Amino acid sequence: MIKKKKPTSTAPASSKSKETSGYWLVKQEPEAYSWDDLVRDRGTEWTGVRNFQARNNLRQMKVGDRVLFYHSGEQKAVVGVAQVAKAAYPDPSADEPQWVAVDIKPLKPLGEPIPLTTIKVEPKLANMLLVRQSRLSVMPVTKEEFETIVAQGEGKKTRKN
Repeated sequence: MIKKKKPTSTAPASSKSKETSGYWLVKQEPEAYSWDDLVRDRGTEWTGVRNFQARNNLRQMKVGDRVLFYHSGEQKAVVGVAQVAKAAYPDPSADEPQWVAVDIKPLKPLGEPIPLTTIKVEPKLANMLLVRQSRLSVMPVTKEEFETIVAQGEGKKTRKN
């Protein structure tokens, strides 16, 4: 799914349009490409997405947007925070022109992984797409969802509403 490559641009964050969240979650099986691989490579092309909804989400990503990196498979946990380094461009791994890729780079690992089981019981995360539409590989998250997960990963307790 992922072609390893250092990002080609690290431009500053652009202004966010109303239709984008500025916060995302990408899922990847760690056996195929893990957080540690992303850190080692200092970034990668996020290629190989072949779901229309996930592709549309990739198209909305802007340079500077924050990305939760989620290990799927057995671990099922958010493990780090990345950043979009290059906005959508034609996916070099695709034969058809409608597919796109983005470049992401690592920002920081979470102090502790936040497992799906923890996400499911947190009231602030009850409407998160990860919970409601778990098979989608690229999805927007709200600022509150992003901040809640990052705070939990840093060992901070979140206040319940």
